[in-house]
Amino acid sequence: MRKTQPKKIPLAPDPKFNDKLVTRFVNSIMWQGKKSIAYTIFYDALDKVAKTTGENGYDVWRKALSNVTPSVEVRSRRIGGATFQIPAEVRAERKVSLSIKWLVRYSRERNGRSMADKLANEIVAAAKGEGSAFKKKEDTHRMAEANKAFAHFKV
Repeated sequence: MRKTQPKKIPLAPDPKFNDKLVTRFVNSIMWQGKKSIAYTIFYDALDKVAKTTGENGYDVWRKALSNVTPSVEVRSRRIGGATFQIPAEVRAERKVSLSIKWLVRYSRERNGRSMADKLANEIVAAAKGEGSAFKKKEDTHRMAEANKAFAHFKV
């Protein structure tokens, strides 16, 4: 039997928007424990988003996150010597986690001068339903749809 899972440490909400989701996002941007730099990157990106779109940067970011959030994914399962990709619903906690990871990852892979620029561009693209992070979600859904025949093997 596995040991008990560790307790979830509650996150402190961020200072500007008083939102725990922002703190989660900033934590995934952060490298080497440099949280103040990660906050600067995030807030600068939201300012740039607000300039380019003319809307509230925070609202555009929320829309981008919801556009990138997957609802189904495929999980590998070994049955009788063969490995099948079985479509499964994504848990609520994992949905948010995946969307944050994808936005940050594809922001880093973009071309641009600073991380704030790259993040701002990826947020704007995701809010419009474009960009690499949104494409990743579409690909994930497409894989689940293609493997619907194996859904009776539920994980």
